[in-house]
Amino acid sequence: MRGKAPGANRARWRRVVLVVGGLLAVLLIAAWVIYGGGEREGPGVVHPIGWPQEAIAQRAGRQRQAVASLRSSEAPQPTKQILFGDLHVHSTFSADAFVISLPVNSGEGAHPPADACDFARFCSALDFFAMTDHAEALTPRHWQETKDSVRQCNAVAGDPNNPDLVAFVGYEWTQVGRSPDEHYGHKNVIFRDLEESRLPKRPIAAGGLAAAAMRGRAGLSLATLAYIPIKDFSQRKRYLDLMVFSRDAAAVEDCPEGVDSSALPADCRERAATPEVLFGKLDQLGHEAIVIPHGTTWGFYTPHGYTWDKQLTAGMRDPSRQFLIEVFSGHGNSEEYRPWRGMTGSSDLLRGVCPEPTADYEPCCWRAGELVRARCGALPEAECEQRVATARTDYLVAGAGGKYALEGSKPSDWQGCGQCTDCFNPSFAYRPGGSAQYILAKGDFTDPAKPYHERFGFMASSDNHTARPGTGYKEFERRKMTEATGPRSKDWAELILGEDRPLAATSRRLDLSRFYELPPFKLLDIERQSSFFLTGGLVAVHSEGRHRGAIWEGLQRKEVYGTSGDRILLWFDLLNGPDGPRPMGSVVEMAGPPRFTVRAVGASAQQDGCPSFVGQELTGERLQFICKGQCYNPGDTRRAITRIEVVRIRPQVRPDEPVDALIEDPWKRLACPPGSPTCTVSFTDPEVAPGGREVIYYVRAIQEPTLAVNAANLRCDPEGTCDPCFGDYRTPYDDDCLAPNEERAWSSPIFVDFAG
Repeated sequence: MRGKAPGANRARWRRVVLVVGGLLAVLLIAAWVIYGGGEREGPGVVHPIGWPQEAIAQRAGRQRQAVASLRSSEAPQPTKQILFGDLHVHSTFSADAFVISLPVNSGEGAHPPADACDFARFCSALDFFAMTDHAEALTPRHWQETKDSVRQCNAVAGDPNNPDLVAFVGYEWTQVGRSPDEHYGHKNVIFRDLEESRLPKRPIAAGGLAAAAMRGRAGLSLATLAYIPIKDFSQRKRYLDLMVFSRDAAAVEDCPEGVDSSALPADCRERAATPEVLFGKLDQLGHEAIVIPHGTTWGFYTPHGYTWDKQLTAGMRDPSRQFLIEVFSGHGNSEEYRPWRGMTGSSDLLRGVCPEPTADYEPCCWRAGELVRARCGALPEAECEQRVATARTDYLVAGAGGKYALEGSKPSDWQGCGQCTDCFNPSFAYRPGGSAQYILAKGDFTDPAKPYHERFGFMASSDNHTARPGTGYKEFERRKMTEATGPRSKDWAELILGEDRPLAATSRRLDLSRFYELPPFKLLDIERQSSFFLTGGLVAVHSEGRHRGAIWEGLQRKEVYGTSGDRILLWFDLLNGPDGPRPMGSVVEMAGPPRFTVRAVGASAQQDGCPSFVGQELTGERLQFICKGQCYNPGDTRRAITRIEVVRIRPQVRPDEPVDALIEDPWKRLACPPGSPTCTVSFTDPEVAPGGREVIYYVRAIQEPTLAVNAANLRCDPEGTCDPCFGDYRTPYDDDCLAPNEERAWSSPIFVDFAG
């Protein structure tokens, strides 16, 4: 049998090669069309012109007019300016902010550092702010661009002694541990100066779960990442940009261990596993910095049973840098302590025993058991009770992802469990062992001869993730001015969160070694969390001037306070100190009863739209994109201050002294003139005695109710039925979830030592 000619074989193989090559070329072209074209996130360009000087003068004039309306026969007339800022804001250089920006979450796309500058200047009209992107995914390139962008922002601020805006460089150290012993939480590190020689070469990242998530694929599996650009083809570029962002973050090599921070190269990722390591590295660098803990009660990521206790010990504290705490943000209130049994470092809880509910608090582990109980049907009672007990333990074992111990559970199943139902604007899944009140009351007695207590000043900020510092100036645009976000439709929700299934009759024990490798979208309770996102707070500084140095000195004096967003003016002074009157933040030794005065002025009611010069500077498109068409635009009237609340805390004098009895909240309620925007009250504490213990006093100025985004949180009725304010498609996009809210300001404490 004769074979084919060699030429015919070659021709056949040429045809095969051409066909295969053509197919490969088509596939490569298709892959590039779908998956090519991703770009690196840039820093943006700061608008080249700042506020006109006459507008800055008008701002100061309104405040002088308010001060002139105050009357006090005892306290000196205020001389310092009160400046408002936000020391906690993220751009899309942060991994979680990048996820929020995605089209699947109805995101707007990139919001780089330059947007934060323009927003602070033209939209929220702040006096100062700081960029604090998460260090864990900041590349060397993005860190340098952040510093350069902040410098650009300051360069157009006008007279350095009287700038329209002061911008600070900073980053967030974002630590999350699996257990209370491993968890330290989040801290913002803010630097005073702008010169390259006075700023670090790289940010210092944390270890732990959050760091791993941010350096990964932004919480999305490879299969999902591969499919999304096809499903959302017209908006595929933003997803491709995410791939570039994730690759760049993952490509940064870790810095060598055991090398002095000042000697490390600029292009590696430096890590600090604990606050002690972080403080040590900051010592080595020698740059002037302030470290501010925040989110200390936010149970979204904080393990059950967490307390601040271990951060009171030597090494874990740094009073020279860490002397302020963020008591309020867009993630809620972290001020108030609650003595819920088992939820504050209980040994039972840590051993996996679920505490019983109280009249005002139901642990979610308990709710898990009740959900299983309702599905026992005709089971024998003993078997049902065993399922209930197992469900409670399984919930606790799963930690922050406890709801996944019950497959198919929905937000409505959990009702209001885990929440502080009587707190003002509480953070989600409240952890009272991290509250500011608990921290001030608790002591470290490692050295009985020298007990240690924190003396934190109080501040607030936004924690905004769309480069919008100071979002609380108006209560609008919930999905742009808060972190409320989620899949834009049901099919997207099923792709990212999983299919909707019936609630299982029994719980499951999750393997933590695998569970924490799941994408964060499936790890945490993002659906109920969206009901707790607020427009955020502000930090107010009593300052000798508008310039950088004066603001920094005010922060260092702790002559600061926080507000829930409204620009309430507040003064809190000790009148009879040994050297004369002393302001909030002071530490004073006294031999007799202290006398205090509080003066407050309500925030200006807002007018619609923006000041005229803002519209002259920004194009209509730019104004709509960053400000959503609304700016800080104060009118001539001010909100009424309804009352002053005084909190008294007596720090522990021995380690076994119960904290519950040491926090008196409120110790006093002092009424203000009805309907008046100004309020001046005085009070004395006659109960103290020479040779006694230290006592801490701080005040809250409470404003008349106004509507605010998510002020009702889960919107639960007395029967426990809740109507969550979802960040996704299930809540209409024009629903800002407004509810009455008593906006407020928290003074920094005055620390009075009667020991002599």
